[in-house]
Amino acid sequence: MIYLDHNATTPVDPRVFEAMKPYLTEKYGNPSSIYRAGQDVRKAVEDARDLVAALLGATSREVYFTSGGTESDNTAIKGIALNRGSGHVITSAIEHPAVLEAVKWLEKRGFTATYVGVDSDGLVDPREVRDAVRDDTILISIMHANNEVGTIQPIEEIAAIAREKGVPFHTDAVQTAGKLGIDVDAMGIDLLSLSAHKFYGPKGVGALYVRKGTRFDPCVHGGHQERGVRGGTENVAGIVGLGKAAEIAAAEMDEERVRVGRLRDRLERGLAERITDLEFNGHREKRMYNTASVIVKYVEGEAMLLNLDYHGIAASSGSACTSGSLDPSHVLLAMGLPAPTAHGSLRFSLGRGTTEDDIDKVIEVLPPIVEKLRAMSAFTGDTAVEGGAHGDE
Repeated sequence: MIYLDHNATTPVDPRVFEAMKPYLTEKYGNPSSIYRAGQDVRKAVEDARDLVAALLGATSREVYFTSGGTESDNTAIKGIALNRGSGHVITSAIEHPAVLEAVKWLEKRGFTATYVGVDSDGLVDPREVRDAVRDDTILISIMHANNEVGTIQPIEEIAAIAREKGVPFHTDAVQTAGKLGIDVDAMGIDLLSLSAHKFYGPKGVGALYVRKGTRFDPCVHGGHQERGVRGGTENVAGIVGLGKAAEIAAAEMDEERVRVGRLRDRLERGLAERITDLEFNGHREKRMYNTASVIVKYVEGEAMLLNLDYHGIAASSGSACTSGSLDPSHVLLAMGLPAPTAHGSLRFSLGRGTTEDDIDKVIEVLPPIVEKLRAMSAFTGDTAVEGGAHGDE
C-alpha cells in the first residue's frame, strides 16, 4: 500500500513500539502503587511527561495525559466554561468536530458562541477575532493548522489579542505537534491539544497543555491521577509511546520538513501538469508541508478514492459519508466552495515513509482515473455535469 493519509493517522514508529513493549508485558505495575514495581512505572510516566513538555517548550507540571485530541479539546473547552459558569466562546468555522461539537454542547447549556469565518485560503482574520470579543468572552479556541487543507493559522496574533483582552487562548495542535516547532510561551498559548497517533505514536493517548495559573475544572472525575485533572489509571504503555514519539519528532522534525515538503511539491506539480480543471485548496505558503488538498472538477472524491484504492493508494476526501448521505466538507464550504465542487476534493497527506516512487505512482495513476470518471459523468471539456457520476442526488 502507498499510504498518503498521514493526517488521519500515522503508523507507529518501530522505535516507539520497542519503547512501549516492556510496559505491555513485564512492567505492568500500577503507577499509583507505592511499591517498587509501581514506582518504576511512575517514573516512566513522568519521563514521558518531560519529553512532551520539551516538545512544547512547557514545564512538566503543565502537561496532562488524555486519551487523545478529542478528549483534550473537550477538556480544554468545557473545563474553562464550567469553571466560569457562563459566558461567550469564540472559535472558527473550520475547526475539527471535537471543538465544534464541544462548543455546541455549551450553547445548549446557555453559553453563547461566535464562529468566525475564513477567507478563500482558509485563513482566520485576527481582526475578526478581535471584533468578536465581548465583555463576557471566556475563551478563544482557534486551531493551529487545518487538518483538511493544511492552512496554518496566525495563532500568535490571535493569542496576543486574547492576552490583551484577558481571555484564555486554546489551540488544537493535533495536526502540528511533532511536525512544526511549538513554543507555548513565545506563541502565547494558554491551552493546547495534541494526539500521539498523528506523529507516529499509538492511538488512544494524547496530552493537554494548560498554562500554570489557568483556571479550569476537570471533566473526568475519579481518582487522583493527573493531579486530579483526569481520573483513571494511566495508559502507561501509550504514554511511554507518546513520550518516545515526542522525543523522535523533536530530533528529526527539521529534516523531515524539508524532505516531505519537496515530495509534496513534486506531487502537486505532477498532478497540475497532467489533470485539467484542477485546483489546490489552502494557502500556498502558510500551510503544512505534508498536505496537498486538491479539487478535481466534475468528479466525486469518493469515486476517485475507490479507484485509487484499487491501485493500492490510500488517500482521503473532503467529503464524509454519514448516515447514508454524502455531505461536503464543512471546511471547504466555509472557504466559499460550492457544494458540488467541494465533493471533488482529495487530500494527500505525506509522512515519514513516503518516497519519490510513491509520489510518481500517484502521478501516473490518478490522471487516467479522472479521465475515466469524467467520461462517465458526461464531461466534455466545454460542458459538464457538476457533482460527478451521481450528479446532485
